[in-house]
Parts: sequence; structure tokens; C-alpha cells
Amino acid sequence: MREEYDIKSLNPRQNPYTKTSKKPITINLDESVVGYFKEEANTVGIPYQTLINMYLRDCMMNNRHLAWEQE
Repeated sequence: MREEYDIKSLNPRQNPYTKTSKKPITINLDESVVGYFKEEANTVGIPYQTLINMYLRDCMMNNRHLAWEQE
């Protein structure tokens, strides 16, 4: 076995998933919101965190904004 290896020459390809990597965060959500997404996720057969991410991405891609009237 060689004492030293040139790592860059062993695998010169870039990781294709680096652009789509996820960032773990902590977020406080109402239990009812989490319950809703868990039920929906079970219905379609995907993890609930994936479903929440898909919903938020849809909002972002379609430039949706919350219409909120403060009292």
C-alpha cells in the first residue's frame, strides 16, 4: 500500500448533490400543523418533513405571500 495518495486524482468528480443539500434547522410549529402534515404525508406516502419542504418550496417558487390583517 502506498504511504501517500493524491485524493484529488482518486475521485475528481464533484458531488452532484451539493447544490440540493438540506440545512437542518430548529423551528417551532403548532402541534396541529405538524399533525396536519403528518396525516397528509401518510396519505401520499412521503415523510412529513419532505412534504413541508415541498410546500414551502412551492410558496417560494410561485412568489406567494401571506395576506395577514393585523387587528
